[in-house]
Amino acid sequence: MTPEYARHLAETLAEIEQQGLMKQERPIATPQGGHVKVNGREMLNLCANNYLGLADDPRLVAAAKASLDADGYGMASVRFICGTKPMHRELEQAIARFLGKDDAILFAACFDANGGLFEPLLGAEDAVISDALNHASIIDGVRLCKAQRYRYANSDMDDLEAQLKAARAAGARHILIATDGVFSMDGYLAKLPEITALAERHDAMVMVDDCHATGFMGPQGRGTPHHHGVADKVDILTGTLGKALGGAIGGYIAGPQAVVDLLRQRARPYLFSNSLPPAVVAAGLEALKIVEAGDALRARLFENAAYWRAGLESLGFDLLPGEHPIVPVMLGDARLSQEMATRLYEHGVYVAGFFFPVVPKGMARIRTQMNAALSREDLDQALDAFGKAGRETGVLS
Repeated sequence: MTPEYARHLAETLAEIEQQGLMKQERPIATPQGGHVKVNGREMLNLCANNYLGLADDPRLVAAAKASLDADGYGMASVRFICGTKPMHRELEQAIARFLGKDDAILFAACFDANGGLFEPLLGAEDAVISDALNHASIIDGVRLCKAQRYRYANSDMDDLEAQLKAARAAGARHILIATDGVFSMDGYLAKLPEITALAERHDAMVMVDDCHATGFMGPQGRGTPHHHGVADKVDILTGTLGKALGGAIGGYIAGPQAVVDLLRQRARPYLFSNSLPPAVVAAGLEALKIVEAGDALRARLFENAAYWRAGLESLGFDLLPGEHPIVPVMLGDARLSQEMATRLYEHGVYVAGFFFPVVPKGMARIRTQMNAALSREDLDQALDAFGKAGRETGVLS
């Protein structure tokens, strides 16, 4: 590395620090859960994507251990060479059945799934229309394809229709609307009934990234399309095993058979990445069984979310409205979000401040996330900590 480039990196990092945008990492010394140990202290954990509390579930751990003994540690290959075991297809078919699709294809992560989705399916004659607040992986995936790109303001159906008309007027051969099922920084649900109706009216297809919904939204946790009653009108679903479905790693795309078949031939992250370790696949299969029978877990999750939201509102915090277990506490300033997170840490609550570039400038927040493993006593303890930290930082009077 040249001295000039080293200075450039040092200056960039110093600027990030000066702006209060430096992200810090605190290693946890216990399994992921509602309670974790950090630097020798037990903390209440309100910032994991562990919605159903399955990350340390003994049933998933047992399935993964049994697979390690039977199937080994890793596959050391991509799928089409010698990286496919029967359980890989079993999990893909189980995901497809669960979501009501023809088939599914596994990826190392949903970031890879979204990154590999668009380029094989859309050419320069086609168009993709993306919600302005879509996840970074959708944005990057769209950039990798040659289709004409259109963007509509978040959940603005008038703007979406205008973009559909513009794409059609420009001669687009095929049009794909891409949206998150849940916008993860805000906890807002996409307006899938309206989106699918517009798609039908303008002869377009719909793709939904349902990472923050699969497992707990909708009947049997089948996600936002089922929650809204439009599952048959959503063409392609992407999702993850890394949140409600056990919290490990792994992503997927589910959809029509021809889509999945073409992705197996041309999706670059699939063709050039090792297949998922057998232990992760075995735990994923077990997680799906638990989720399908998990009405009690889902009920507890949403009871916790309602109680938590009401408690924060009664303290006087500024919240974004919603029904999702993501409950953002709006603070505005990046430094304030970090100071609030630090004070909460001192009071035994583990959260993270979110700020630019993860959210727009001036929209910094503490994103809290509910979890079925948390008790009412846990939530009361966390509300007490939020009240103290809010007064200490001046967020609350």
